[in-house]
Amino acid sequence: MAQTITVKIKLLPSKEQAAILQSMSQTYIRTINTLVSEMVAEKKSTKKSSKDVHVSLPSAVKNQAINDAKSVFKKAKKNKYKNVPELKKPVCIWNNQNYSFNHTHISMPIVVNGKVSKTPIRALLVDKDNRTLELLTHKLGALRITKKANKWIAQISITIPTVQETETKVMGVDLGLKVPAVAVTEDEKVCFFGNGRKNRYKRRKFQSKRRELGKRKKLIAIRNLKDKEQRWMQDQDHKVSRSIVNFAKKNKVSVIRIEQLANIRQTTRTSRKNEKNLHTWSFYRLSQFIEYKANLEGIKVEYVNPAYTSQRCPKCFEKNKTQDRKYKCKCGFKRHRDLIGAMNIRYAPVIDGKSQSA
Repeated sequence: MAQTITVKIKLLPSKEQAAILQSMSQTYIRTINTLVSEMVAEKKSTKKSSKDVHVSLPSAVKNQAINDAKSVFKKAKKNKYKNVPELKKPVCIWNNQNYSFNHTHISMPIVVNGKVSKTPIRALLVDKDNRTLELLTHKLGALRITKKANKWIAQISITIPTVQETETKVMGVDLGLKVPAVAVTEDEKVCFFGNGRKNRYKRRKFQSKRRELGKRKKLIAIRNLKDKEQRWMQDQDHKVSRSIVNFAKKNKVSVIRIEQLANIRQTTRTSRKNEKNLHTWSFYRLSQFIEYKANLEGIKVEYVNPAYTSQRCPKCFEKNKTQDRKYKCKCGFKRHRDLIGAMNIRYAPVIDGKSQSA
């Protein structure tokens, strides 16, 4: 088995290099749109090669543009030319044979003073735990360079083989608001992740700031603040998911089970205080982060039916209503409510029915 993911790397080009990348990205998109228009007019795929495309791009990039144009044409042909896509966002793509990198730079052929030259561009490839460099040791795909919010980003697709453990050891993970995540293994190792109180505080700060900006009619500032809030939330999900997978590795877990929370907003009872948090926090994103990070470590992720996982007693299987975070059963069993959920998730029915025995 293998998994394909995209690694994002921040580029730090010089002013001259940034201008060249900007020009090449615009030329690349313009070339694709021109080729697509020609193919739609002729109702057949182009037979042009890089020699027939007279634009200021390296031949390797021209070939990539031709391939992308053919892909767009196929989509237009499939819907009988009723909707011909037109690309607008500037981007430039190199295949995996036309770029290289070291600890500080990514090198690719670009057009400098009318000539093609393989040029190194500064890049932040070394992170805190060398995670990026470790991922780039796997099979590399295309390099895609684009500009987002005045920052240049290199995106490299990589294919990573995933190996499943022969011995099955299951861990249940319960996701929530007050406690972002709690995990429990088969041998009752428990860990709580994230800080729900801190999350709510940060969200209230963002909401308060937006209200203040709204009164002053600062619409652009409100939009920028919302983007900042989303980046902060995504960063929290990355940190929690990484901690969960590290905990699973430490305890030699081979299967992580998570609730299928597709309808959580419709099924969860909310207080006035938690309503805004519930309807804006992305449980789906956190579960997806857990899944792809777990797969990289050879750990399988299964989704289970969430019905009554926080109400059913793991000892006698009776259903009980909880009081805030405390769970107490008539049989005398007492635990934290979210921990009860994680314990039950370990043995709950898997959605697709393809479960590993726990």
